[in-house]
Amino acid sequence: MKKAPAGADGPAAQASPREAQASAPSDAPYRTLVESVQDYAIFTLDVTGHVSSWNKGAARIKGYTREEILGKHFSTFYTPDAVARHWPDAELKAAAELGRFEDEGWRVRKDGSRFWANVVITALRDPDGKLIGFGKVTRDMTAQRRTAEALRQSEETLRLLVEGVKDYAVFMLDPAGNIVSWNSGASYIKGYRRDEILGRHFSVFYSPDDIAAGKPGRLLEQARRAGRVEDQGWRVRKDGSLFWANVTLTAVYDESRALRGFAKVTRDMSERRRNEELERSSQRMSEFLATLSHELRNPLAPLHSALAAMRLAPGNPALADKSLSLIERQVTHLSRLVDDLLDIGRITSGRIELRTGPLEFNEVIALAAEAARPSLEAKSQRVAVQTHAASIPMHADRTRLVQVMQNLILNASKFSPAQTTISIVTAVQKRTLLVQVIDQGRGIAPQSLEDIFNMFVQESRPGTDVQGGLGIGLSLCRALVELHGGTIAAASAGPGMGSTFTLRLPLPVAHEAATMQPPHAAAGGQASIVLQAQRILLVDDNRDAADSLAMLLEMCGYDVTIAYDGVEALHVAPRCRPHIALIDLAMPGMDGFEVVRAMRGVAGTGQTRYVALTGFGQPADRQQSERAGFDAHLVKPVELETLFGTIARLQRPE
Repeated sequence: MKKAPAGADGPAAQASPREAQASAPSDAPYRTLVESVQDYAIFTLDVTGHVSSWNKGAARIKGYTREEILGKHFSTFYTPDAVARHWPDAELKAAAELGRFEDEGWRVRKDGSRFWANVVITALRDPDGKLIGFGKVTRDMTAQRRTAEALRQSEETLRLLVEGVKDYAVFMLDPAGNIVSWNSGASYIKGYRRDEILGRHFSVFYSPDDIAAGKPGRLLEQARRAGRVEDQGWRVRKDGSLFWANVTLTAVYDESRALRGFAKVTRDMSERRRNEELERSSQRMSEFLATLSHELRNPLAPLHSALAAMRLAPGNPALADKSLSLIERQVTHLSRLVDDLLDIGRITSGRIELRTGPLEFNEVIALAAEAARPSLEAKSQRVAVQTHAASIPMHADRTRLVQVMQNLILNASKFSPAQTTISIVTAVQKRTLLVQVIDQGRGIAPQSLEDIFNMFVQESRPGTDVQGGLGIGLSLCRALVELHGGTIAAASAGPGMGSTFTLRLPLPVAHEAATMQPPHAAAGGQASIVLQAQRILLVDDNRDAADSLAMLLEMCGYDVTIAYDGVEALHVAPRCRPHIALIDLAMPGMDGFEVVRAMRGVAGTGQTRYVALTGFGQPADRQQSERAGFDAHLVKPVELETLFGTIARLQRPE
């Protein structure tokens, strides 16, 4: 047998261990890297799940030394319940089938303590694809889980807190304003269940006027720009009732500053608002009673003194005359105080009635000035009247108009220096008499120009104003003027600049009836014949206003039927079959809106055109009457030219 050549197949031909190590890639650096990692447990399992390698991180996290754990099954690290349900075997099976399996759960250390682990098991295969074991990486996530659990509990606590709040409506809106969350307080305050309101726009809580004005969208935009906006106002519940709300709207952004939506907190402040109103009313009443006591005691003191003087000197005629004059003035003053109080009571309870008749307004001014003469003479003041005409005939309550003018003169005298002049100027604008009472007194602050007409209100606090007064004179003036269908307003350039009170009263046209014709009646007489054929139903609960307007319309050729309330209007409409229905809006019981809706179903009103009569003339008021079905909207006091023009327009075929 021949020997094989050297370097062929014999031992001499095999590489030495050093040469083999040098020729193959060394895995020593990788072993060193894995071995030194301490934040992760990195080890291998054989195909049956027994531990075959172990790094320092595994020893630190799980508590076993290399010698203690090598060869043991990795189920050692699992809780008894996980072992009982064969969860370790299931993990290996999943890793073998999928190549990789990840899990989180409780694991057990050598000392029996538990930790929350993130586990990744990777199947290891040889170049031929044969499974040779598993690589396992475990990370201790206990601290992170504890933090996450604390956050979750905090969020849950906050959610339960928000959900349990009953005094506040707390909910979320998406960026468009749609509701995405709803707490029990929101249900309690606004009346909607969660399933009824989620997904709806939050404008459902606002009044029609607020919606028309774009308030909901404006609040969202303000919150978007400023981050937060606060508002107070009336809001609407599910049942349509209103409540006074304090609302906070806060924009919510994510980490990238993208708008996530809005947090909305609403509180029902109705009770607080009522309490504040009651408190203000109580304070005002207390101030009024204090003033009333002061005003009643003031005349009692000179009365007592005058009577005592007369008793001490019974035979002194000069003293008796002086005392009697003083007593007469003070009794008159007391009588006026009592009369004003009684009149206010009658007006507020709706029991006052005007006793109208023909009068001369220049005579009213003269009577009022004469009644105010003692107060004027006490301060050496005079009244200067500049009238536009020698005669101003009217149809009104003489006593009440004298009362109004006397109050205005006394008010001007009270707040004007001695030896000044109070001017009264009259003028006519169309069918309205303008009367101005102008003084040179202390003036009125701009914020008080409207308040001074409120009950028991004075610009100065009671007890600090040497002029005194109950604070009801101007309120009484306004009420009496409005009963006549007029208006009263105050103007002033400011404190120390004097004041002007402007009175507007409707003028009658009875003295012009012989020559007056409705518009368009002069052209050949044709339009006049058509107008005279018009049947008009006049509906107004103010009998004097209805009777006087009916008289004017009849004098101009109209056939007028009067109804003093809505029910009567529905009763007479089928009989009179009106072409035009003039309807007052503010009537007790059945208002004008209800009347026009009901009349559309009444026989004989198929061709009727409806005109609203009201003291309100804002755009929103006109829109409301139009929506109710009125064909025209006229503001009291109505100018006759305007009224005739409206009737003529409505009678023309469209």
